[in-house]
Amino acid sequence: MVEPLTAEPAQLPAPGPAETAESGQPPARAQTAVDRAMTDYLQHMGVERGLAANTLSAYRRDLARYARYLAHAGRQRPAEITRHDVTGFVQALSDGSDGGSALGVRSAARTVVAVRGLHKFWALEGVTPTDPASDVHPPMPGKRLPKAISVDEVTRILEAAGTDTATGLRDRALLEFLYSTGARISEAVGLDVDDISLPAPGEENEPGPAIVRLFGKGSKERLVPLGSFGARALDAYLVRGRPLLAAKGKGTPALFLNARGGRISRQSAWTILKTAAEKANITKDVSPHTLRHSFATHLLEGGADVRVVQELLGHASVTTTQVYTLVTADTLREIYAAAHPRALG
Repeated sequence: MVEPLTAEPAQLPAPGPAETAESGQPPARAQTAVDRAMTDYLQHMGVERGLAANTLSAYRRDLARYARYLAHAGRQRPAEITRHDVTGFVQALSDGSDGGSALGVRSAARTVVAVRGLHKFWALEGVTPTDPASDVHPPMPGKRLPKAISVDEVTRILEAAGTDTATGLRDRALLEFLYSTGARISEAVGLDVDDISLPAPGEENEPGPAIVRLFGKGSKERLVPLGSFGARALDAYLVRGRPLLAAKGKGTPALFLNARGGRISRQSAWTILKTAAEKANITKDVSPHTLRHSFATHLLEGGADVRVVQELLGHASVTTTQVYTLVTADTLREIYAAAHPRALG
């Protein structure tokens, strides 16, 4: 059963002279109709919506703070709550003016989502005649610019990866593949051998341009070219590395295999990259997604159209891809400021 919100001692109003010196805490306030209606909502979310225990606990904490805010404002019944109360609470989350801790943008947004859900439920159930939070939106976190590394840093990592052993050939092929295709790590480790099309060697006895079939979010399929460096590394692995690893397993169509002959995991792929970065003396925090970010950034810096990059990355919307143009614009500004004689002064 969901615990009532009033199980927590109220923090508002501020402690007064009636409090005991021993506890230093305000006395628990009497339960109001707002508290009871909130408890009904939490029970609905826990029983009928099946929220996980941790999520339900977060909702309870967020709404407990809202209940204290409303009690301090004198709102004892849900129908008394106005839009002004909701917006005032949103502001209090940011500046701590309700006596609670000031929250960051993401934590405040989570709390506002809980409050909006509460009021929507009350309106649908007829607890209140209207929804005062319907047009109150959570604060939007700023866009996190993707962290790319330079072409030189990528090259150093790739050259540090792998040796002429079965696992070494796999490591080099995996990292070359990630950077050459911009694939998500889940897409790479989920590949089967049949998803790769390596043409027969040409006149110089090297594989020509290759095409890879990737399965992105929602199992959406896309075809991505594989550059010559990636194709050579993959060919070497398929010829001299994978057969040795496959012999240790029970037979699997997976492209990238672990030392026991099974499909490699995402955690192992992360370790492979981290090890190569350490060998290359790269001190930045590098993850498989860093290679994906670098793939996109370097393509745009080289003049690729943003919609082409969108297709290669498998983004459903070009808006998602355009965040990379902000990175390249920052780079252009830095170069301009350093190189133009009248950029600064």
